[in-house]
Amino acid sequence: MKKHLFPLFLLLTGANAFAQQDFFALVGKDTPNIVFNDFRAIDGTGGTSGEKIFTSDSQSRVFSQSRNGPVAEDKNAPNNSQAVNMATLAYDPYHNNLVYMPMFSSNIYVLNAGTKEITLVENSVARVTSCDINSHITRMATGYDGNIYAVNNSGTQFLQISRKGNQYVVNDLGIIKDDASNGKNSFTTIETGFGGDMIADADNNFYIFSASGNVFKVSTKELKAKFVGKISGIPDNYSVNGSAVNSKGKVVIASAKGAPLYEVDLNTLQAKPLGGEQNLHIYDLASKYFANDKAVSSTALANLDIYPTRVDDQLINIKVQDKSVKGNLRLNVFDLSGKKVMQQNLPVKDGSLNQQVYLKNLLSGAYLVSITDEAGKILLNKKILVSE
Repeated sequence: MKKHLFPLFLLLTGANAFAQQDFFALVGKDTPNIVFNDFRAIDGTGGTSGEKIFTSDSQSRVFSQSRNGPVAEDKNAPNNSQAVNMATLAYDPYHNNLVYMPMFSSNIYVLNAGTKEITLVENSVARVTSCDINSHITRMATGYDGNIYAVNNSGTQFLQISRKGNQYVVNDLGIIKDDASNGKNSFTTIETGFGGDMIADADNNFYIFSASGNVFKVSTKELKAKFVGKISGIPDNYSVNGSAVNSKGKVVIASAKGAPLYEVDLNTLQAKPLGGEQNLHIYDLASKYFANDKAVSSTALANLDIYPTRVDDQLINIKVQDKSVKGNLRLNVFDLSGKKVMQQNLPVKDGSLNQQVYLKNLLSGAYLVSITDEAGKILLNKKILVSE
């Protein structure tokens, strides 16, 4: 796997006091069948439940993107925002949105976790029918590039949901096929590859976790799924239905059958049980974190920040308020290949700096912004997403 910038940087370790604000679960009722109950915040390092964001009984306010106005939904239909059958969830941290799809519908819903308003994104790209299990969208995650990605059970549709201005656009990226080395562990076979969930890594590849516990790495360039192994350390009858990366860089998996959450090391695929909730029926997990992401780092200074992380006007703010800073700082911007695309000196006076930086000629995409002192010591490393 490709080495990333700054290999000495560590992922955030220890419990994050705000973890419940960036790790979410799609939770079902205590029944043998899939019955939606709520979207809730979860502590991704401890497994404890937090606030319920939206429930099956919530009063929904749905705004149609195509009709440019509010819509009234039939709550008994399989394609409404509180449909009984749902198994996909992704988190867009740049807009604080939860993105999801009913299992038997091509409708995409975008729920603002703060305002609780819902945008209905109608699309004719996803070919979903209730009677065809192959077509059901069961895996969804936010990619490192900021777009939402979803895959149906058989891999015949790999969808990209991107935001252009205030509109969401859906593209079908093609068919994901088995790597020639997969053998009996086929990504497209129901016994070994169906269901489950997926996560993204910092190369914008995806790891798909099947319900059976098999793990496949999907190359977005080649559209191939390569079997990398089977999760160990979970019960034989454990159904893997949700997966997301926590703030420690570990993958958390959950089951729709009502079982404990497990933390999985992606390198060894060894699982260990988390504390907290022991019997939640979880159909999907979502977070803002990525596997192998060395761009996530705690700052060496308490009062140093770069904002916003979602850049729409080519401007970012650098703020420093720390008397320990001696001399000036340097800002470096790298693209995802590791190429330096910009640098700028930052004058600090008496440990204080509050400066806007113009990101001239940067194309839309994800970048790594690094702040170093005069000796070259890295003080802050932060990923930003530039959009036109």
